[in-house]
Amino acid sequence: MKNRIEEIRNAKGIRQDELAKLMGVSRQTISSLENGRYNPSIMLAYKISRYFGMTIEEVFIFDEEE
Repeated sequence: MKNRIEEIRNAKGIRQDELAKLMGVSRQTISSLENGRYNPSIMLAYKISRYFGMTIEEVFIFDEEE
């Protein structure tokens, strides 16, 4: 699953460690999400999307062929 976390985070001027603290995860988790090495739980996807004021579909791109 691809996502736009890094793009959105940078546009809002938020560092990885800041977002991680707000979401209750490690900075490494945010890094892994941004690099596509980790798929979030539905709760984490919801929390990230809600924090950015967006829908899950606006932040996370699901490709059925993956």
